[in-house]
Amino acid sequence: MHEEIKINTEYITLGQFIKLINILESGGMVKAFLADVGVLVNGELEHRRGRKLYPKDVVEIEDVGTFIVGS
Repeated sequence: MHEEIKINTEYITLGQFIKLINILESGGMVKAFLADVGVLVNGELEHRRGRKLYPKDVVEIEDVGTFIVGS
């Protein structure tokens, strides 16, 4: 099951998105998590906090779930 996370802007960075879904407590934790583990964005492994996510992008986080960027 995919959970839709709505944004009110044209795009959101991956780091901001992970903080928005409230699975990590701080930006430093997000940075470390992405550097060590990474996430799948539209099926591709991503480690950059600044990766821009647009509506309909799919973010898969291991052991957490799958999220769709909504508008």
